[in-house]
Amino acid sequence: MTNLLLSDWNTPFGLAPFDCISDEDFAPAFEVALDEHKTEIEAIAGNTDAPTFANTIEALEGAGRALDKVLSVFFTVAGADSTPAREALQRAFSPKLAAHSAWVTSNKALFSRVETLWSQRDELDLSDEQQRVLMLTHRGFVRAGAALEGEADARMSAIKSRLAVLGTEFTQNLLADEREWVMELAEVDLEGLPDFLVNAARAAGAEMGKGPVITLSRSLATPFLQSSPRRGLRETVWLAFTARGANGHDNRPIAAETLALRQERAQLLGYDSFADYKLKTEMAGDPQSVRNLLTAVWEPAKARAEADAVTLEAMMHEDGVNGRLEPWDWHYYAAKLRRKQHDLDEAALKPYLQLDRMIEAAFSCAGRLFGLEFAPLDVPLYHPDCRAWEVTRNGQHIAVFIGDYFARGSKRSGAWCSAMRSQAKHPDAQAPVVINVCNFAKSDPALLSYDDARTLFHEFGHALHQMLSDVTYESISGTSVARDFVELPSQLFEHWLEVPEVLEEFATHAETGQPMPKAMLDKVLKAANFDQGFQTVEYVASALVDLEFHSGKPPADPMARQVEILEGLGMPHQIAMRHATPHFAHVFSGDGYSSGYYSYMWSEVMDADAFAAFEEAGSPFDEGMAAALEENILSKGGSVDAAELYTRFRGRLPGVDALLKGRGLTPA
Repeated sequence: MTNLLLSDWNTPFGLAPFDCISDEDFAPAFEVALDEHKTEIEAIAGNTDAPTFANTIEALEGAGRALDKVLSVFFTVAGADSTPAREALQRAFSPKLAAHSAWVTSNKALFSRVETLWSQRDELDLSDEQQRVLMLTHRGFVRAGAALEGEADARMSAIKSRLAVLGTEFTQNLLADEREWVMELAEVDLEGLPDFLVNAARAAGAEMGKGPVITLSRSLATPFLQSSPRRGLRETVWLAFTARGANGHDNRPIAAETLALRQERAQLLGYDSFADYKLKTEMAGDPQSVRNLLTAVWEPAKARAEADAVTLEAMMHEDGVNGRLEPWDWHYYAAKLRRKQHDLDEAALKPYLQLDRMIEAAFSCAGRLFGLEFAPLDVPLYHPDCRAWEVTRNGQHIAVFIGDYFARGSKRSGAWCSAMRSQAKHPDAQAPVVINVCNFAKSDPALLSYDDARTLFHEFGHALHQMLSDVTYESISGTSVARDFVELPSQLFEHWLEVPEVLEEFATHAETGQPMPKAMLDKVLKAANFDQGFQTVEYVASALVDLEFHSGKPPADPMARQVEILEGLGMPHQIAMRHATPHFAHVFSGDGYSSGYYSYMWSEVMDADAFAAFEEAGSPFDEGMAAALEENILSKGGSVDAAELYTRFRGRLPGVDALLKGRGLTPA
């Protein structure tokens, strides 16, 4: 029988026929596609004709299509709907892929062709985009170790292979901890919890054949910490949530080995530290620039958090609870303070934030800004919770968008956007297939917290970056940009959730259908910066630990080093890092955000300034600004340097003041 993963898909928009693909298809398809890519690489490297952009760079761009096709399906289901079989496949594929990648970049004949073209770049008749692709290709080979020889070359290959294994183990350990931990609730434990949380806890328990439960899904754990009057249960949940990756599946030795191997990798390439290596190609450029940004934000955030802690501790004492405020108390008393200061109750707010209506809101904003339209598609997808839409503009097909919104035990935590197929024009025109994956609590109807709604808009901002991409080559398409630039479109799109007219139209009550009362809407917007001291401290602490982990000698004991860094910062004891080392998947599941967790804040400096451009233009839906945003940023992918793209859009680069003002951290 023909393996569907290796066949042409006669499906709507060339979507993967998920209903016909089985786990047994992946391994044989992977081996065939891997061999095919090897053959393609050998043909390019062994070409006896003089190297040209077409026969080398464009040939590399076109190679590996079958492998990309197989892996796009596999990694989609492995991350969002894992099974023991898929986890085993991932453990098998990861070292093979790392070895294959190392084989490609260590191919001396291939690198010689790329190097020749790079040396001739000023004499070649190339477009700006082609020059950019040539530069990135050459840089990618060099940074992968293509210029290394002998033992150094072999060691680099071994390091990359081992890092791939460690990243997979880290991810799977974390998923196992999150999947296996559960706290069953007696009926008395439900007292004081809002209806939406009780319903979500019962639904989560029903899937396990139990009564109501709290799992380590953020959409259950956080509202429980905010609303449960039972301090002992809050402590149990908080301790389990912050110990993910060390609850029973220990990621700590994996983190230590990963840091040591990354440092060795950087030194093989001539860098003092992994942070120096990693940041060389980012907007920040070097570790000190990152440290300067984070330090500028840390002090005012810490001061705000410490002042808030005094207030919260006093509230706790008023409740008759003696002693100091603990981390498992913060969410509970912050929620009380929010109700007191802003008369805003999450339980009263949630019915106005229906998932379906928030999806409509995101689509509506994309329509008003960029002329996009979304029509539901009835196509087979990898899980019944998924849904799909065709995206068009002026009747022309732009993309397929897939949403997978609900938490489940088979899905890794967090939220992400990925492209099963990226936009490109070469060698053939292809429209993107983009997926947003979230972990919202499932209920009927599905209701979101305000943070959930913000997450939905955030991931959809990434999706817009993919869908509106308009470049020739896939390697620079969509979100293939500097790590500290990639969060700009996503964080910028969050601002439209706070546009009053958007909430007025789409924040309608789940039972009555009535729009959110203006008084509540005003409270929501006024409370937007509530608890920013806490949120900024937990984020910046994580970013600084990531940076220091990768600067200088790698720690033999990352947990001890984590404590040392936090003590040096004067970390308030009532606040924990947003991502402690054992569950810091951004940093240890792969190289993506290693030395780069700061990038959310680096991008926030720009997103605050970018939205101000719309405000200065007089409307959040100003047509001219929307066109400029698409032309200069969303459509360009990585075809132009990130700083230049932002300067084209705004006329200058922003300073940190816009961020501090946006977070409400400037002195009153």
